Amino acid sequence: MNSQKEPVNVRHVAILGSTGSIGTQALEVIREHSPRLKVLVLTAQSNAQLLIDQALEFRPRWVVIGDEMQYEQVRYALKGAGIEVLCGVASLCDVTTAAEIDIVLIALVGFAGLQPTLTAIQAGKDIAIANKETLVVAGGLVTELTRKHQVKLLPVDSEHSAIFQCLIGEDNDAVEKIYLTASGGPFRGKDIQFLSSVTKKQALKHPNWVMGAKVTIDSATLMNKGLEVIEAKWLFNLDVSQIDVIVHPQSIIHSLIQFSDGSIKAQLGLPDMKLPIQYALGYPERIANSFSRFNFMDYPNLTFEQADTVTFRNLALAFEALQAGGNMPCAINAANEIVVAEFLRDEIGFLQMSDVIEQCMTKVSFVKEPSFEDYLETDREARVYAQELVDRF
Repeated sequence: MNSQKEPVNVRHVAILGSTGSIGTQALEVIREHSPRLKVLVLTAQSNAQLLIDQALEFRPRWVVIGDEMQYEQVRYALKGAGIEVLCGVASLCDVTTAAEIDIVLIALVGFAGLQPTLTAIQAGKDIAIANKETLVVAGGLVTELTRKHQVKLLPVDSEHSAIFQCLIGEDNDAVEKIYLTASGGPFRGKDIQFLSSVTKKQALKHPNWVMGAKVTIDSATLMNKGLEVIEAKWLFNLDVSQIDVIVHPQSIIHSLIQFSDGSIKAQLGLPDMKLPIQYALGYPERIANSFSRFNFMDYPNLTFEQADTVTFRNLALAFEALQAGGNMPCAINAANEIVVAEFLRDEIGFLQMSDVIEQCMTKVSFVKEPSFEDYLETDREARVYAQELVDRF
């Protein structure tokens, strides 16, 4: 009988970073749409137990645990399950090249997402990218490779997914400006005096979205929006002057495009990351789902404000880095990863994070046309500078 065969249109998915916020929500989407979406690869850096639980439910062909110290635990737990267990960074990259994989969801956090992304693109895999740092660090290299290998680069960030959807059927040359919306984070409207004493606990309370700790802190400082500005430049081939940020506290309008004739298109929906994840995994189809629906009566007022780049300096620094070009976005990303980690360890204050990033921008050796090796060196150099500055506080 044919009842045991996979549907003809099944899409085989590799999820890099399956135990994080994006990864777990992606598995919720796949759970709802099985067997149209099928997991072939699950990876995690250190959350071995959750990775084991996910593997036993979804039965991927491969599992990769980044922390080699936990390899035996994962291997033993999955013994006899018909799942190949691998470990380490090299395996994380290698597994994305498997012929059976149709699309790779990059849900890793930070610079760690760059090499696996490049490897998957070179293997001809479509990329659903939730790791904005990859495009921030090496957007030119990534987009050049996607063109060379003719693969799709599908954004998972809600803002970039909105722009992507609004562009369908439109001529890119007709785009006058895009507006990335920002919730404003937990400290919207607060002044510098207030921010000088905020705590990690306060910063981790996002008003609208459920995200991992690093992204939540980035949202509180507006660095998340700054990184999205840089990402948008590469995803949609825009000039800096064509990108703007507007604060929209309700997080219903996910982003907007203004066209050359003055008309504007926007994409709306509830603040639920499962929606852009599903859109990327199912593209070009729109797959029906049972998720909650937006009701206008629940949001009778949608409001907008100008982003405060004086108080929240990270957004201004990101624009400066994008304007400078070269390896400067890579430098601010590396410095930001260090300061966020130190803030989460209570080793640095909220406002001091911007101080460190700004100083790193003046210290790192500028490279106008960086190679992959230049990106690696810039990342290393900026991290060293940032750590030295943090240690002085």
